[in-house]
Amino acid sequence: MANAGETIEIPCDVYDLIIVTHSCDLENEPNPQFVVLCPIYPVVKFESINEDFKKGGKWNLVRQGRVMGLHLLASPTEPANNRKALVVDFRETYSLPYGYLARRISELEWHWRLRSPYLEHFSQAFARFFMRVGLPSSIPKF
Repeated sequence: MANAGETIEIPCDVYDLIIVTHSCDLENEPNPQFVVLCPIYPVVKFESINEDFKKGGKWNLVRQGRVMGLHLLASPTEPANNRKALVVDFRETYSLPYGYLARRISELEWHWRLRSPYLEHFSQAFARFFMRVGLPSSIPKF
């Protein structure tokens, strides 16, 4: 426990994040209290954290939408180079206060933004991950 006036160091991690809260919710008043974000990694960095993805064929499965919770985006600077692609991990979500995020974004010199139809494709992938419905029983096999 800290004494009055004492400074405490708190470890913080820095991530590249992509906003998954709908833009209409961010632009209309009142703004949401919190904004939902997911980490976004260059393919090479994701492989360094997740060794299984160094194996052949894994990225094609992600590209096809067949790996639950992961989504690939083409590189904004080199879209034809799949090794420069970005992977979004929907399995890991964060929420940050709207005011904090708005201030932080205004301090940045620039930031990437998805345009249509890539924005809708991304939103659909996020929705597919979160909107799964499990039933207590199913129709038996024929």
